[in-house]
Amino acid sequence: MEPENDTQLSEFLLLGFSEQAEIQPLIFGLFLSMYLVTVLGNLLIILATISDPHLQTPMYFFLANLSFVDICSTSTTIPEMLVNMQTQSKAITYAGCITQMYFLLLFSGLDSFLLTVMTYDQYVAICHPLHYIVIMNHRLCRQLVWHAGS
Repeated sequence: MEPENDTQLSEFLLLGFSEQAEIQPLIFGLFLSMYLVTVLGNLLIILATISDPHLQTPMYFFLANLSFVDICSTSTTIPEMLVNMQTQSKAITYAGCITQMYFLLLFSGLDSFLLTVMTYDQYVAICHPLHYIVIMNHRLCRQLVWHAGS
């Protein structure tokens, strides 16, 4: 009987950005600040479109939804990466990796779909300006965003 390796791995090992300990706080601070700027900037866009009645047009409705999807997209990977940097852990479980990949692909698809819908909105505004209000009504905009998520 030949010896076999029956080792069962239940996680991936992440390489990271740098092995040098003196650079780690700089990288952590850089990614944390970029993440906070992204989240706060997108939240400000959402709050501006909700609070200002002049921004209740389809373009700003789609822009607010795009900002929400961008917050969700960056929140799938960056917080886990920041935790791994702080704890010096380089491992992620298979389930965690698959979950992260699922949500990253989901939000990337939603991002692409919303950009496509925004392009259609601009097409209608340019090519059919007199019918724009009738074509791009609030009901259709909600349906387009709802179908993007399903």
